[in-house]
Amino acid sequence: MISFSLNELYSSIGISKQAINKQEIRMRHIALQTYEFRCQIDLIRDYHPGCGLEKLYYQLQPEWIGRDRFVNLFTNLGYCLNDHKKFIRTTLPVPITYPNLIEGLLVFGIDTVWQSDITYYSIGEDMYYLVFIEDIYSRRILGYQASNHMRAEANIRALQMAFKTRSCDLRGTIHHSDRGSQYIDHDYRKILGDRGMLISMGLRGQDNAYVERINGIIKNEYLKYWTINSLKELIECLEKAVNHYNSKRIHRSLSGKLSPIEFEEMIKGNPESCKLNEWIYSDKLKINQKKCNFEKLDLPVKTLVCPIIEY
Repeated sequence: MISFSLNELYSSIGISKQAINKQEIRMRHIALQTYEFRCQIDLIRDYHPGCGLEKLYYQLQPEWIGRDRFVNLFTNLGYCLNDHKKFIRTTLPVPITYPNLIEGLLVFGIDTVWQSDITYYSIGEDMYYLVFIEDIYSRRILGYQASNHMRAEANIRALQMAFKTRSCDLRGTIHHSDRGSQYIDHDYRKILGDRGMLISMGLRGQDNAYVERINGIIKNEYLKYWTINSLKELIECLEKAVNHYNSKRIHRSLSGKLSPIEFEEMIKGNPESCKLNEWIYSDKLKINQKKCNFEKLDLPVKTLVCPIIEY
């Protein structure tokens, strides 16, 4: 039995009973909010199992906690993701090449540059391949395909899907890829030529950085968390992942931290509401691309400004 009252204890340490009660109420509120957000995070990760904590913060937008404290709190609760990196070569370069048309390019609208790439996905001892085609301005995956081979047929099917997504005039749109043999396939190049698209190829991985990031996102934020035992299941899970990526996954690089489809709808509804531009990196430029501001430039959508003269 204690020989002093709690009021005397509070007084001796310079704190009031009311402050203690307020702190207790606040801690109960935080505990309740934490429980509610754990339920929401679990639900989101059912569809997007590789969604990181910082992206979850921007998606859930909690008013009761800041970003860094949110990340620290849920890291301590076991919601942090583990890195997974493994690289397998999927590019088989060939002598036929095209110039790099996008190095140093300023992109002001959708359907200015499409990028395509191939990546691997292993199921047990079997190797499968994923093809993606992305609009680098909106980050939207326009076409995709999963197959058990690296022939150009899979790339052509992904390209045909992209054309269904974009039922518009694509003359002048740049199709950029690495120098993989699939992209110099006669039928593939003919399809691009019939649409009036320009063919561009890069020599380095960073030249295809936008779509290579897609490779990692789809594999490491979605597919690796699901049980996939066959090509059929891979195709089904790939469709699920791409649909969520395009419609739900937010991008901090897009105005308003929107998903690709939401961003494109915003542009269509009010083009002036978005001043976003993409300046594709080039180490040949002698200026700091990150510090340049093009807000004052009165350039129409789909304007191409490329300061690189020699490729």
